[in-house]
Amino acid sequence: MNNGIDTADKALYSIDQGLATFGEGAIKIVEKLDSIFLKLAREVNAEYNVYPPLMKVQELARLDYFKNFPHLGLTVSQLSPESCDCFTNDTSVDAIQSEYHLDSQYMLPSAACYNIYLNMQGQVLPQTKYVTTIARCYRNENEYNELKRLWSFQMREIVCIGSTEDVQTHLKQHKTKILSLAEQLGLKIEIQVATDPFYDKDGSKALLQRLDPVKEEFVYEGSVSIASVNYHRNFFGERCNIKDSSGNSVFSGCVAFGIERWLHALLETYDQNIDVILEKLKL
Repeated sequence: MNNGIDTADKALYSIDQGLATFGEGAIKIVEKLDSIFLKLAREVNAEYNVYPPLMKVQELARLDYFKNFPHLGLTVSQLSPESCDCFTNDTSVDAIQSEYHLDSQYMLPSAACYNIYLNMQGQVLPQTKYVTTIARCYRNENEYNELKRLWSFQMREIVCIGSTEDVQTHLKQHKTKILSLAEQLGLKIEIQVATDPFYDKDGSKALLQRLDPVKEEFVYEGSVSIASVNYHRNFFGERCNIKDSSGNSVFSGCVAFGIERWLHALLETYDQNIDVILEKLKL
């Protein structure tokens, strides 16, 4: 277990096997960071929604989640009645064995935006819509590394759903805003092109992706992606049956912020000086 970084005899945070506990100083930084990201969402009049903490397996399957991200998935299941009877008579429980689980119909979310599209399924949008949400996300990783890679973390997203022109403008504008924000905060970041796995690797959209990349990451110190802009074309519009007023599947794109990773970048850049960081965040 990592005991975290101490400031004035109070731990900023502690991490145990990819699970972080924050002290008051870290909480102040996290709250200020998200207020800045939320301000960006307000600038496009994004609707602020909060969604359930569990997602249905059948709905994720419709989004090709299990084709693209099965290694990240974490299921949620009830205990069987038989196991409950067993546990009530035995308090020495070290692990829940698989035979004690009922079949799982729910997953923990690994990204914040899935619920936005699923919540809009079957809708017809008379005009482009902007939505923001923050979610606690969960990813099963091969290894965890301080605040840079956690089992459970917070993600703020700003999503644009509508015409391809509006979505592209949304992503382009936020690309500029993220670079400007990083510069104001004194963070050294670079843009790296990444791949988006939402397409059949042998299909025409996968080929188009290779010719025209759809995901760019903002990488701190060459190794930690703290934000990204993602163009999903009309994938979610098709899968969730979201149409425009002409009956065409809408396009979508999202801007994502990994809050704990921004916290990591700030703490490392300013040698864990909370006062200096909070002053920098007074934008």
